[in-house]
Amino acid sequence: MQKLSNELKIKIRIAHYPPYTSKYNPIEHRLFPHIIKACQGVIFKSVEIVNDLMASTTTTKGLTVVSAIINKTFEIGRKVADDSRENMTIKFDDYLPNWNYVAIPSEV
Repeated sequence: MQKLSNELKIKIRIAHYPPYTSKYNPIEHRLFPHIIKACQGVIFKSVEIVNDLMASTTTTKGLTVVSAIINKTFEIGRKVADDSRENMTIKFDDYLPNWNYVAIPSEV
């Protein structure tokens, strides 16, 4: 996020939903019913079929889905360096700092 903020030269506010609170995410409530409709009655024989179905999903209000298949093995157990917060130009909020912060470009 720091790299993106530096490239765009803008502040980027990040606010995460804590674990198990996706039910409060309004995007999921608006999008998932349409994805479910697009996938009804289809046998998922490949990941590509699912990707194509999701990418073709739209709503009457103009909401569209962008999907991609990521063929990457993600590392597990990666740790952040102990001094990472001190060396970044990211300002963590006083309230829920693990979930809310602002990436500030290094040049500002």
